[in-house]
Amino acid sequence: MERGGSEDDEIPNQLISDPTETLENGSNLTGTLDYSGNNISALNSNFSALISRDILQTIFERLPLSDLARSACVCRVWNSVASDREMQIRAFKSPWKLKDVVGKPSSGSFWRDNSLGRFAISHRLVRTDTVAGLAVKYSVQVMDIKRLNNMMSDHGIYSRQRLLIPLSNPDALLNSTCYIELDVHAKREVAVLYLEGGPDDKLSNLANRTTGRGKRRIVDSMKRTMQVDDGTAEYYFAISNGDPRAAVSQFFRDLRWEQQARAP
Repeated sequence: MERGGSEDDEIPNQLISDPTETLENGSNLTGTLDYSGNNISALNSNFSALISRDILQTIFERLPLSDLARSACVCRVWNSVASDREMQIRAFKSPWKLKDVVGKPSSGSFWRDNSLGRFAISHRLVRTDTVAGLAVKYSVQVMDIKRLNNMMSDHGIYSRQRLLIPLSNPDALLNSTCYIELDVHAKREVAVLYLEGGPDDKLSNLANRTTGRGKRRIVDSMKRTMQVDDGTAEYYFAISNGDPRAAVSQFFRDLRWEQQARAP
């Protein structure tokens, strides 16, 4: 038996919409055109579920972070749902089974990437620490530590109270809490994991403690003598209670110890 019409005639009317049809928030989603010039698109149809915030939220909660970011680009309704902070945090935590993420990033783009490189371990430095020793302790590469912390040389370790260590074992994130921080040395925002305790509010950057022209001249002189960067000179000046000779002596003692530790 021959059919009385073409296949186009059997397309349900609810999937054929006027190209000028707009959603309730005023946005206009365009789809593909059928042979008659009408838009045929689930996103531009009368399917009200696609603009229901409750239904969208239920769907978006199941999406990985990358797909959630794409959903935010579809229309204003989708963007408002997909950009919800609680939903972004949930998607950020999900693949790593994080317990919580504390803090608010300076840019919303932070939530678009939750790869392992977004995380770092905070290591509080002690006098005997070396970059090579920390690389062995945390099973990472020396260059990866330097790159993450924006260090040009191993001496940069002396100007800091902590180093960020790249995360090599994702199991460390399981049921853990991370803190979103902008590290002054790394100059980037990272989700920081504290293996012991939590962030110390008293953690400060000794490199910024410079006051007075006299101190500035002393530090500049120390830099030339020690052949180090500004932060390292500041650090030794601080731990010597403002005695430049003691600071220089301590630096060269530490340097000799480091060279001996590296010797085979």
